[in-house]
Amino acid sequence: MATAAQTPRFTHPAARGACPFAPPPAYQQAQQEEPISRVSLWDGSTSWLVTRHEDIKAVLADSRFSADATRPGFPFISAGARQLSSGQPTFIRMDDPEHSRLRRMLTGEFMIKKVEALRPEIQRIADDLLDRMTEGRSGADLVREFALPLPSLVICLLLGVPYQDHAFFQECSRVLLRRDSSAEDVIAAQARLADYLIELTDSKRTQPDDGILSRLVARGELSTEEIGAMGRLLLVAGHETTANMTALSVLTLLRNPDQLAHLREHPESVPQAVEELLRYLTIVHSGLTRVAAEDVELGGTRIRAGEGVVCMISTANRDEQEFPDGDELDLARDARRHLAFGFGVHQCLGQPLARLELQIALNTVLRRLPELRLAVPFEEISFRGEMLVYGVHELPIAW
Repeated sequence: MATAAQTPRFTHPAARGACPFAPPPAYQQAQQEEPISRVSLWDGSTSWLVTRHEDIKAVLADSRFSADATRPGFPFISAGARQLSSGQPTFIRMDDPEHSRLRRMLTGEFMIKKVEALRPEIQRIADDLLDRMTEGRSGADLVREFALPLPSLVICLLLGVPYQDHAFFQECSRVLLRRDSSAEDVIAAQARLADYLIELTDSKRTQPDDGILSRLVARGELSTEEIGAMGRLLLVAGHETTANMTALSVLTLLRNPDQLAHLREHPESVPQAVEELLRYLTIVHSGLTRVAAEDVELGGTRIRAGEGVVCMISTANRDEQEFPDGDELDLARDARRHLAFGFGVHQCLGQPLARLELQIALNTVLRRLPELRLAVPFEEISFRGEMLVYGVHELPIAW
């Protein structure tokens, strides 16, 4: 059985190359030369870097690779990420059976049939935002006026969170998701958001509504703190990911006019296009982390108990063995095998909602803005390389 050299060849995070849509060249090099290799993390610790589609699926499907961030050796990709995993844990940082017990409390909220019933309401929100954005104007920042408020409004509606508090929770989210946030900054943002959600959850006991927080309260199985932690996970993940995918997808289409023309000519293909954009962009660009609970052989390499693993789903989603010409955007591709939502028991709970929001957002923007174009040179676009969720800070557009 092979054992990779213990001196790391690569570092994490690595710098992006000339193409801001592509994974860092170092990770692509690792996939070609040493797909399971040692990597040095921000704090000087080492972990395993896994870059192939087949190997990453194996890790994410194997219960011997733990998602429990309290286990010794668990790899953290920043000081803030380490702090974010402390305190009141959420089920994404637990193993079964506790993971399944808590996740099942939310599974029904995100079933495809229930999410699909939201289509008219999400479409109304999207149209209202476009109406306000375009009234009497010929340009705007798509992030601030459409991509960010759309999923924020939706997740607030689902949870029972007042949307007028969006500036507060969006600012907390930015701190929590910055790779360069200090542990102290994360502690402060965590505390503010936790206090807010605990107070809001308590209010549902006397003033219930039809939101998820109220339904969790009514179950009577969780403490206020546990419900607040679930609310934090859904609130942050429920708007940050879709907002960044929406803006980055629009920018990607503008940079690929042939693909944009195809989508305009075939609007019925938007669902398929969304899958390809999820594959191509992979906004969870820092990877998914696990720690071996026991010795495991992976692709001919022995991963020992207590050793961390960083699964680079961005390179997996461009693996030529799984996606020929994976560095090319092809909206006609069958990309459903992508790992943008993860894989296995921890696969993203909210993916049906994310897909629906993305489909509605792209279809609405393309239908309503036939003359859509960038309002600034592409070189002036600022990308979110410092964030755990990739995207753009602003997207100035004109029509």
